[in-house]
Amino acid sequence: MSKMIIPILVMALTTYFIRMIPFVFVRKKIENRFIQSFLYYIPYSVLSAMTIPSIFYATGDLASAIVGTIIAIVLAYRNCPLIVVALAASAAAYATMLVTPLLI
Repeated sequence: MSKMIIPILVMALTTYFIRMIPFVFVRKKIENRFIQSFLYYIPYSVLSAMTIPSIFYATGDLASAIVGTIIAIVLAYRNCPLIVVALAASAAAYATMLVTPLLI
């Protein structure tokens, strides 16, 4: 148990300082439109960079991953609820995995 305290404290301090530094050095409102738009899109780009690769490696089958991704993109574009998008994409990927061996 005592071996875990130091890594936990190091991680806590690291995340604290990463979040604290902008508040210390940037006191006034950011008025530059380019920087505002850049900061606005960072969470979306980071989430995409973490999610997209795992989508294609999760099933172990490229065809099912592509079908599931296309279904998810189409439903998300149509403003469907997140649970509908997730369930439909999972069902489409699963169905593709079941059908693909029959076609080969």
